[in-house]
Amino acid sequence: MANPGTSPDPFGFDLQQNAGVQQCEQVQQLARRAVVSADQVDAALAKLAQLQLEQWESPAGRAYRATLAVQSVSLRRGLDSLRDAAAATFQHAQDIASSGDGL
Repeated sequence: MANPGTSPDPFGFDLQQNAGVQQCEQVQQLARRAVVSADQVDAALAKLAQLQLEQWESPAGRAYRATLAVQSVSLRRGLDSLRDAAAATFQHAQDIASSGDGL
């Protein structure tokens, strides 16, 4: 008797292949969410850059600008990691699609 996970269902669909397609779509959706998040971080970085360009005359203002610079560096690192993760997730989705078995 055939394995029920790999045999076609009564309507002619390969259940294992259908599961692989569904998994691929879910991984692609996750990758798209990561890209949207990266875009949001990029927008926040742009706003921080604008704040850093302001003329801060007081010692407190200069300290605030220095803090913004530190936060910008941290956000930039996070953004780079997030973009790398999105690219790896898209690659994984392609690997799932090309494997044909959803694994």
